[in-house]
Amino acid sequence: MQHCSIFVIIPKSTTDTEISNFVKTQLVAGVDSMASTLVWAITLLLTNPTHLSQAQHELDTHVGRDTLVTESHLPNLPFLQALIKETLRLYPVGPLLVPHQAMEDCTVSSYHIPRGTGLFINAWAIQRDPDVWSDPDQFEPSRFLEGGRNEGVDMRGRDFELLPFGSGRRSCPGAGVAQQVMQLTLARVLQAFNVGEVPGVGVDVEEGLGILLYKLNPLRVRLTPRLPAHLYQ
Repeated sequence: MQHCSIFVIIPKSTTDTEISNFVKTQLVAGVDSMASTLVWAITLLLTNPTHLSQAQHELDTHVGRDTLVTESHLPNLPFLQALIKETLRLYPVGPLLVPHQAMEDCTVSSYHIPRGTGLFINAWAIQRDPDVWSDPDQFEPSRFLEGGRNEGVDMRGRDFELLPFGSGRRSCPGAGVAQQVMQLTLARVLQAFNVGEVPGVGVDVEEGLGILLYKLNPLRVRLTPRLPAHLYQ
């Protein structure tokens, strides 16, 4: 696994109890949010079957059907990585990010912001800005691939275009782990199963209202095996 900020920000003076509490916080905060992103990813793939076929073709080409995909395969799966990026662009788990506070009086785009003002960053709107993203409401993972308009845009908010994990010192410390886990989990699902709609149920993309961006209606899918039987044991 690539090194991520979790291993960088912990000073040597940190006690075992503090490290334990930190890890527990990452798990509690991360599991639910990663699950939500994966639900959105599968929802978007079901409503865009061409992209679903492309993702499974990439897995069949670079991993095959005789062995399960592992972390070591992820660097060779650029379309899968782009799927997660595009899902987080359209449906960031925290659409208003973590609340901030103005440390001093300042002016932003002619708006005076007094010191102490609570601030919310609308990541949902930023990541659908038509001045930055072509067809911003469309699910198009290829925008992040080589030759795409948004090739090279990372998810750490360095250019304030794509910031599902926030930006700067207050960005999510578990971003690196989250990306690895989401990519591997989605890869495992798409490699192991054909994913389809439940007859008579359908799939919608309605958003729920709240601090976190969940689907309004639960996702129901039909899974059928696509690998040799012994790999499921």
